[in-house]
Amino acid sequence: MTNLTIKPKPISKENFKKFGDVITTENIKPLEINNGYAKRYDGIANLNTKKDNGESTISIFSALKRTFPMKVDMMEKHPLGSQAFIPMKETTFLAFVAPEGEKPDLNKIESFIIPKGIGINYNPGIWHFPLISTEDMNFLVVDRMGEGDNLVIHDLNKENITLEF
Repeated sequence: MTNLTIKPKPISKENFKKFGDVITTENIKPLEINNGYAKRYDGIANLNTKKDNGESTISIFSALKRTFPMKVDMMEKHPLGSQAFIPMKETTFLAFVAPEGEKPDLNKIESFIIPKGIGINYNPGIWHFPLISTEDMNFLVVDRMGEGDNLVIHDLNKENITLEF
C-alpha cells in the first residue's frame, strides 16, 4: 500500500505543459474586433478531439465544493481527446494529475492550484482526478464526443492518497 500526501503548487504554463495547457490571455497579443469593443485571444489551448472521428462538444459541469483533506480513490483518463475546464465565474480550483501511461504512476503525481481567471486543458491520455472545485459552481467544459472508449478509470481505493489544501 502506498501512503502519499500531495499538496498542490501554483500552476504555470511551464510546470503544467507536460499535462496540457493553461488557458489564459496572459502574454497573448489580442486581435481587436467588433469596432474595438472586444478583443479576441486565439490559440489559448490545443483542443484534440478528432481521433476516431470524434467531435468537440461544449458542456456545463455543475460542480460541488470538495472538502479537504480529500481522499483520492481513483483517477481517470480520456485517451481519445483533450478536456478543458473553464470556470464560469472567478474562482480557484485544483488539478490532480499523473502523466500518460497504462496506469497512473504514483511517483509522478502532481497537483496544481488554478487561480481566478484561469482554465486548464488536459492533453489526451493524461491521468487526472475529476473536477476539484473549491465552491459550488459551474464550469464550461470542452470535451470529445463520439464513438470509442474515451474514459478509462483506475481504482486507487487500496492506496492511501490524500490531497491537502
